[in-house]
Amino acid sequence: MKDLKTVLYATDFSESSDFAFEFALTLAKKFDARLLLVHVVNEPVDLRGFYVPHISFDKLEEEIQEGAKKMMEKFCRKHLSDYSNYETFVLPGIPYDEIIKKGEEEQADLIVMGTHGRTGLDHVLFGSTAEKVVRKSPIPVMTIRVTDSE
Repeated sequence: MKDLKTVLYATDFSESSDFAFEFALTLAKKFDARLLLVHVVNEPVDLRGFYVPHISFDKLEEEIQEGAKKMMEKFCRKHLSDYSNYETFVLPGIPYDEIIKKGEEEQADLIVMGTHGRTGLDHVLFGSTAEKVVRKSPIPVMTIRVTDSE
């Protein structure tokens, strides 16, 4: 197996993402690799052309971005107290696209991400960021599906 120098972990702060984090961290520690933590803030629908007087969309985007940064900081404090070779990125955009772009920019050797394991209508309606990353990424992708504890 090829040595991993950089592992990119993509998170949406969901249960399946948290579950996948353990795999990303274990691999990073095993290979003494740099761990990149990436969260993509899906850009909100822009309704500026409509009459919505009580909402400032610039302010809303700024608040969402700040909230995501705080969630990332909290996540790192909780999960990375014993590992210092990491960097965090909170990016605006289309999640699968930004994950792949950041992986390429940082020359990641592996992308690790959780999957919700949606099927049927749920999958059709919501799609799967993980599936799109797997299909479009030139970088190997490890998807981790959270297992039911029933």
